Amino acid sequence: MQITTNEAQALAPFQWLKRPAVDGPPAQRDPRVVERVSEMLSDIERNGLDAVRSYARELDGWSGDLEIGAAELKKSGDALPADVREALELGYERTHRFATAQREHLTDFEIELAPGVAGGQRYVPVTRVGAYLPAGRFPLLASAFMTVGVAKAAGVPTVLSCTPPSGEHGAHPAVLYGAHLSRADRVFAIGGVQALGAMAFGLLDEAPVDMLVGAGNAFVTEAKRQLFGRVGIDLLAGPSEVAVLADGTADPQWVAADLLGQAEHGPNSPAALITTSEELGRQVIEAVDRQLETLTTREIAGAAWRDFGSVIVVRDVHEAVAVADVLGPEHLEIQTADDDFFLENLTNYGSLFLGPWSTVAYSDKGIAGTNHVLPTGKTARYNSGLSVSRFLKPLTYQRVAREGTAALAPAVERISAFEGLSAHGATATLRIDEIGRHSGAFDGTSAVGR
Repeated sequence: MQITTNEAQALAPFQWLKRPAVDGPPAQRDPRVVERVSEMLSDIERNGLDAVRSYARELDGWSGDLEIGAAELKKSGDALPADVREALELGYERTHRFATAQREHLTDFEIELAPGVAGGQRYVPVTRVGAYLPAGRFPLLASAFMTVGVAKAAGVPTVLSCTPPSGEHGAHPAVLYGAHLSRADRVFAIGGVQALGAMAFGLLDEAPVDMLVGAGNAFVTEAKRQLFGRVGIDLLAGPSEVAVLADGTADPQWVAADLLGQAEHGPNSPAALITTSEELGRQVIEAVDRQLETLTTREIAGAAWRDFGSVIVVRDVHEAVAVADVLGPEHLEIQTADDDFFLENLTNYGSLFLGPWSTVAYSDKGIAGTNHVLPTGKTARYNSGLSVSRFLKPLTYQRVAREGTAALAPAVERISAFEGLSAHGATATLRIDEIGRHSGAFDGTSAVGR
């Protein structure tokens, strides 16, 4: 989420109040990670669950059962404080409601294109989904709502999920409770590459999954990249990103807090402010420095802000839109006097947060309903976040009656003859001739064979 030299030259002149200290985006692929993941996936495909268990012992210190039983899953919430359990239940309910509304707005249809010619489309869910639920440095408790829960709202019959165990303690109880609330069909204490390989190769159930979803570290992302094609994936997510687009009406303390709120995801998480007010930009830089002094995650968030943080001053709202669309951030907050202008004009972002009260954290934790699995690394130019639609295949069909032949066959004959594809043309001619034999006439001229 950085502006390259070529991109800067194409934009109207703008002012840097703070440039990233690192020249270039966070590294997306480490050759050592690529090689290691390739070795592991080959081993897992060749040696099956023996390899999975071996990696579980080596990498996670786990030698217990791989599958978490239904009774244990149901009781997972008992290990949580009541207020945390209630917050998770609220997050699931909000995310489920939004996903259900998405599904209701994706409707099957059939349209008559000509007399006797109809085309239609049906939304059909994929059959089997594998969801990875990360639990690394910071367990992301809402992950199951965004993946398992949304897949279920789409109508996916079978959803498996895997989450890493932590030594002898097994999987994180809050992550498990999220999976339980989201109605995962089966849950496994398996982490990393071995989890994705086990689901993709069909080692955990009677068949491989059709699709893998969920965030993870560089190894998980690389495993998804290498497995893509064998299975579908949601997206290849890099470090978490945030940009705030603000004018002089914004509160610099709130803007600074929201920038740091995403920077603490990791030391290579970009955070950017785009503003029409130089004064606000300078106040935000000062506020970030002050807030870092007392932030418990300052080593992480401070490194991210130092290396990948930026503050850009533009002349007007149109230039702000142009810069934001070049950045194409995962999360984009709007804190201005005219937020609707940006809603109507911005095109490249993972998810938009309108107004100072719409902080990204509300979505991160599942409380605002929208999905937090979003495109990073400027891929928002052509990609969107995870949603019900990603689990649905829009399957088209055609329905042609005898009387529809007049609207189709003559043009197909002519195009096929021009292309030199006589067998294509013959399929239309056969139908023309059949009608002619029964009616003695046909309103069209056969082109095939002449």
